[in-house]
Amino acid sequence: MPSAPKAPATGPGAAGNGPLALQLQRGALFSVDCPSRAVLQHVTSRWGVLVLVALLSGMHRFSDLRRKVGGVSEKMLAQTLQWLESDGFVLRKSYPVVPPHVEYSLTPMGVEVARQVEGLADWIEGNLHRILDERRTRERPRDGAASERVLGVEPPAVVQQG
Repeated sequence: MPSAPKAPATGPGAAGNGPLALQLQRGALFSVDCPSRAVLQHVTSRWGVLVLVALLSGMHRFSDLRRKVGGVSEKMLAQTLQWLESDGFVLRKSYPVVPPHVEYSLTPMGVEVARQVEGLADWIEGNLHRILDERRTRERPRDGAASERVLGVEPPAVVQQG
């Protein structure tokens, strides 16, 4: 009796057949209409990553998050929290008191995605010296013309007087 065809391997150890590879084969991830693009934007934005990682340590009030995530404006923090809440990653709990008391925490799915982006953030932090070295190497002008071309500017023409 012939054996049933095997399903393609989809686990992380399956070379080239992981979930991302399957998405690429279907083309959905790169489709302009793919809804995962909005989720990717929310999760992998600068503030999305930092908010998710900050919330891994537990519940935070808005002002606590704003202090913890240095440099984020109130508007961007509020927008980021709304996006992450609408995607099901953040739980917003409002208490009926004056002044208003609102707490933010991760949902179980939020913990999953936060651990994923925490791994990326940890890798960046652990390799930052290498990244900065590469950036300096690439920014170092080899000659004036080459560095200007890299910046998208043509070097000025040399006018010879004589």
